[in-house]
Formats: sequence, C-alpha cells, structure tokens
Amino acid sequence: MAVKIRLSRRGRKKLAMYDIVIADARAPRDGRFIEKVGSYNPNTDPATVVLKADRAVDWLLKGAQPTDTTRSILSHEGVMLKKHLQVGVLKGAISQEQADAKFDAWKQEKENRKTGVADTKAQKAASDKQARLEAEQKVSAARAEAIAKKNAVPEEAPATEAAAEEAPAAEGETAAE
Repeated sequence: MAVKIRLSRRGRKKLAMYDIVIADARAPRDGRFIEKVGSYNPNTDPATVVLKADRAVDWLLKGAQPTDTTRSILSHEGVMLKKHLQVGVLKGAISQEQADAKFDAWKQEKENRKTGVADTKAQKAASDKQARLEAEQKVSAARAEAIAKKNAVPEEAPATEAAAEEAPAAEGETAAE
C-alpha cells in the first residue's frame, strides 16, 4: 500500500483551508485517510500551519511520500530537515545530541528571519502610511488655498466702487451745468 502525505481540502468557496493528512494513494482527495497530522490555512498573511511534527517525521521515516505542496510546507516547518538528521542518527553518522543542536540552530535562525521579515513589513507599512498622509495634506492644503482664493474679496473691488461713485457724481455736475 502506497502512503501519501497530502492536503485534503475543506472550507467554503474561495476560502479553502487544508488538512495535512496521511492517506492511501488510491483514496480520493477529500476521502478516507489514516491520520490527520496538521492543517494549513493559505488565507492568512503569512500562511498559518499547525503541524504535529513528530508524527510527520515518523510517517516519513516509515516511507510515506509527500506531494509537492506538502513537501514544501513540511520543509518550511523543518520536518524534512528533522527527518534528514534522524536518518543520519540511525546510520550512526551523528549523535542524537548533535542532530538536536543542528535542528535548534536552524530553528533559531528561521525565527530570526521571520522576525526580520515582520519588522520590514511593519516599517514599509508605516512609511507607506506616512507617505499617504503627506500626500493627503498637500491635496488638502491646495484645496484650502483654492477655496480661500475663491472666497477672498478682491482689493480692486473697493477701488472700482469708489470710481463708480465718482463717475455718477461727475455726470451729475455736467448735467447741472
């Protein structure tokens, strides 16, 4: 019996979530499975993976073959590295303590990279927000200036009113003569 580690779809239309399952290769995608070892939600940023790593390593050591997507998820979570180190321990190439130390070092480095990426995203979001705010302030200032110019009483208007008052007076004098 060929055993696969694969994704089983669930969730609603256009918002799929997946279970990571151990299943017979002949079983349907969403059908019968042997064991559920985790879940994968690609709808979040970053994608959420909940995984029983020890069970996945155990199945990999027994010969279960992951699909391409599942292999990528397991590799991202460190399961494939853990399996690789465990094979080295079983062959006698390294000790269990050395394997655990290597895995812990990898895990720490991975956590630092995740933190760095999260910080970069936060800084980019803050700078984008600041840029949008400055652009909006420029637009607002331009609108306020245009409204002020439109509502301002021109200084030439009082001068023309005075000239208009003098002109009828002058006409009245010529008419009186």
